[in-house]
Amino acid sequence: METLQAFDHIRLNFSPQGLQALNIALAFVMFGVALEIKLDHFKKLLLNPKSAFVGVFSQFLVLPFLTFVLAVLLRDVITPTIALGMILVAACPGGNVSNFISSLAKGNVALSVSLTAIATMAAVFMTPLNFALWGNLYTRFLVHHAHAAQLVRPLHIDTLQMFRTVFLILGIPLILGIFVNTKWPAFATKITKSFKRFSILLFVVIVVIAFAKNFQHFLVVIKYIFLIVLVHNALALASGYYVAKIFKRPVIDRRTISIETGIQNSGLALVLIFNPRIFPPDLELGGMAIIAAWWGIWHIVAGLTLAGIWNKPHFSFRRIFKKG
Repeated sequence: METLQAFDHIRLNFSPQGLQALNIALAFVMFGVALEIKLDHFKKLLLNPKSAFVGVFSQFLVLPFLTFVLAVLLRDVITPTIALGMILVAACPGGNVSNFISSLAKGNVALSVSLTAIATMAAVFMTPLNFALWGNLYTRFLVHHAHAAQLVRPLHIDTLQMFRTVFLILGIPLILGIFVNTKWPAFATKITKSFKRFSILLFVVIVVIAFAKNFQHFLVVIKYIFLIVLVHNALALASGYYVAKIFKRPVIDRRTISIETGIQNSGLALVLIFNPRIFPPDLELGGMAIIAAWWGIWHIVAGLTLAGIWNKPHFSFRRIFKKG
């Protein structure tokens, strides 16, 4: 625990210019995703809304709740800021690579794109709401436990600023992308593939540069946070799959909902953490930043691995558990 507490004092090398570049890159990525979203996606969901409802339910209600429970269970081995980092990641919408991974996993790509659109719009309200709700509940829980109370630090967050930031980075690009696709569909089709490649490449380059600048910190923390993120991400993927199974969704929809729940927009979490108007600079939140940064790498590895497994014939979770 003392080692993990030291993570909060880590100041990641992330300049205001780097934050601005990450904001722009993330907005470009969301615009590229939105270029593939058509109003027909929403019309189809209105006719058959059950899978979309289950996906949103899994992502914005089940995952934040389960993350809170996991953080409570791990309270003796993680710090409050690491727990809050887990809660913030869980409060974010699906990641920008979820559509690609869904296609590799032989999931329902149309559902994946639709869930991305719905989750991104819902995130403008649900991300700040979920973080405020579960983050405050976790802090209050610790305060009522004498052995952990001394670890809790005051955390005053500008929720309105968080709403504004999420809307600027996710909401506006999504609206513009859907507008362009609706108004000029031929043009949108022509530029979508190239624009998505460019935007994702730009995002990856910025993340890699930031990672390289903080590589020494990474070497110190990885052996401590690897298992935490692995368990948390596995919980997200499994909860999405089994919630969909409980609601008797088709297998391809279960895979998609699993991926949409387990592939989180950790880039948004980092943008929020490093925004001084949301989290005051005097707060030592190294634990939050480290969790969000490593999640951004690990969820892609886990998602691609799961997609590879699902590509194998006759795959089932039951067979894995029987072998285990």
